[in-house]
Amino acid sequence: MTRRLLLSYLGLALLVLAGLEIPLGWIYARGETARFSQSVERDASMLAEVTEENIEEGKTAELPAVIGEYAAESGGRVIVVDRKGIVLADSGAGSAAGPATRPGTDLSREPDIAAALRNQTTVTTRTCTEGGEVLSATLPGSSGTTVRGALRLTYPMTTVTDRVHRVWLALALAGACVLAAVALVAFTLARWITRPLRTLERATTQLAAGHLANPPDATTGPPELRSLATSFTRTATRLQHLLKAQHAFAAEASHQLKTPLTALRLRLENFEPYLDPRAHASLDETIEEVERLGRMVQGLLALARLENTATTPEPVDLDAVVAERVAMWEPLAAEQYVALAVTGVPAGQVWAIPGALEQIIDNLLANALRVSPPGSTLTLARAPGTELHVIDQGPGMSPADRERAFDRFWRASDSHHDGTGLGLPIVRHLTHASGGEITLHAAPGGGLTARVRLRPAGPPPRRLARRPHTAAPSHGSTSATVPGERAGG
Repeated sequence: MTRRLLLSYLGLALLVLAGLEIPLGWIYARGETARFSQSVERDASMLAEVTEENIEEGKTAELPAVIGEYAAESGGRVIVVDRKGIVLADSGAGSAAGPATRPGTDLSREPDIAAALRNQTTVTTRTCTEGGEVLSATLPGSSGTTVRGALRLTYPMTTVTDRVHRVWLALALAGACVLAAVALVAFTLARWITRPLRTLERATTQLAAGHLANPPDATTGPPELRSLATSFTRTATRLQHLLKAQHAFAAEASHQLKTPLTALRLRLENFEPYLDPRAHASLDETIEEVERLGRMVQGLLALARLENTATTPEPVDLDAVVAERVAMWEPLAAEQYVALAVTGVPAGQVWAIPGALEQIIDNLLANALRVSPPGSTLTLARAPGTELHVIDQGPGMSPADRERAFDRFWRASDSHHDGTGLGLPIVRHLTHASGGEITLHAAPGGGLTARVRLRPAGPPPRRLARRPHTAAPSHGSTSATVPGERAGG
């Protein structure tokens, strides 16, 4: 915006300067040409009187000396002819209109000489044989109506054009100085106008990252922008307060619910010996629902921790993490008669926030094991471009379900497991916080492919992310891992 304001100010100043200096230069050039023409015509008139007297008195031998002295002092060229147009003398000084004309040459056919012999004055600009322009004044040498000869006085136009060019140059330099001054003032003014916008942009970036550390400057700039900065600060402060209150409520509520849920489960289990055997099935279902509610509270706590603490991604060895998590999950997979396989070339290091990669793999493996039939294979494939594919051979998901799988608490209508709908949202949050992307695709031959794309380790990224809570899984379950989320995220 600063550049556009600066260009607009300079464009306006350039239009004003052009509107003033071009007419001024044109008027000066016209005036200089007119003054020069009048001066040449006046000199020619005086010389015509002197030469007419010499011709009348028969002193034509003195003409070369008279006109030669003038030509030497002024730089012009003078030609004198008699009443028949025969050249009597030619100063030839400066060669203003070509080489000197020899005495005795007949010039009566030339238009200006012919007009002067008819007692008419001619002042004109013409091009000489050398190609330059000259100003020519041709006057009759006469007494009354008696014409005894004629005189032509010529000057090179460079005498005028050099002065005009110097004036144009001076005007151009003056315009450049004015433009430089306008540019300096305009740059200062533009920076002053846009300073609140720059601070507002920085504040917006900080707010988008999750925390407004430097509110926009509301003390400088135009009143409208100061008012905008004040309104933005007020809105951002209230928004941060509301987000903090929401996160605090979710964390506090989830934490407070854990203890009564644990006590409720223990009390229900203690009822079993005293219940009629026919009620045991209902009791088991109730305990399962309490356990699912506990996992949901656990997932809410994990999300609250993810959203409330910021950190930056670090280089993590993807191959080492994959090998570690596969070794941890193999016993549980073997209990379900599911084989774990790792394929693809080593991926090397990727950017991930601390502990995120372990939780991503744990959640995806837990989801896949939930739906993998006995005798199937669960594959962790490393693809080029630091991608990790978790491929199962389960029933898969419809395109509509894959679109909604990352929504919180969402579960497919045909879901028969006790998922909470928080596992895949946690995975997506961890992946995005690490600067990556996760998508779901149909696997060839049936099943589902969870494709996690991460960035290869390079220069540390500047973007802030959320720091997760980390813990090692125990048979596929961690404090921040919510297994069994295939149909509900």
